[in-house]
Amino acid sequence: MPETIIDALVRVLRRQAAAGTRSAMLSADTRAAMAAAGSSRAPARPRPPPSRQPVPPRQVAPPRQVVPAPPPPAGPPAAAAPTPVDAAALASLGWEELRARVRECQACALCAERTQTVFGDGNHQAELMFIGEGPGRDEDAQGIPFVGAAGQLLTRMITAMQFERSDVYIANIVKCRPPRNRVPEASEAQACLPYLRRQIELLRPKIIVTLGAIPLQFLLGKSGISRERGTWSAYNDIPAMPTYHPAHLLRAPEHKRDVWADLRQVMVRLGKDPAATPRRPPAGP
Repeated sequence: MPETIIDALVRVLRRQAAAGTRSAMLSADTRAAMAAAGSSRAPARPRPPPSRQPVPPRQVAPPRQVVPAPPPPAGPPAAAAPTPVDAAALASLGWEELRARVRECQACALCAERTQTVFGDGNHQAELMFIGEGPGRDEDAQGIPFVGAAGQLLTRMITAMQFERSDVYIANIVKCRPPRNRVPEASEAQACLPYLRRQIELLRPKIIVTLGAIPLQFLLGKSGISRERGTWSAYNDIPAMPTYHPAHLLRAPEHKRDVWADLRQVMVRLGKDPAATPRRPPAGP
């Protein structure tokens, strides 16, 4: 391949550089020749465009699976719906059958918290019947009405009337203890009344003594125990005497004289002589 002017120039410059020459002067003819040589060179081959790698398709994440939240923990089982008492079905029941029916009763919400039912206590041939409000803590534990402090006072009242507790019959408007000894609600009293009415039918007492405002309201259909006490009323032609509840007397002993006056009227109707009571009655102050 013939030597070009560029190759010769490079060779001369290298030689001068080896001799220690730092710079060189080019003549006008040399510069012109270099320019001509540069224009006559074959054009540079164009670079091929850079190869483009194929872009892989974008990976699309699968849709997120939504896991349903677990259900909340189950609460306590719902209470069974009340089963109303069929009063007509009670009409043929005797004492023990009626007691068994009461034991299984679920006619109101009171059944959910009871220890046991409190049916009644006493003589099934009694002439005198006492009806209170409902069982308390002691009654709920023992299944017998009026065994707590109020019951002990009632027993002394009965003794002062010249009876033994075993001579009379004692029952309540409701057969299960209301929570915290609260007053029975109207729905609870109405649900339980068919049992009490059947007890009265079986007993057929000569006189009923109602104790407090609750039996006055739900059995005799009256209100205002302070106004009604000491005044004769009636339940299905049975004379009834309303008076204060013994529990009230424990809180308000000044009313014991009133109760004794009420009970004296009952004694007279039953042929008892109040003057024959051997000592001052425990119901007195």
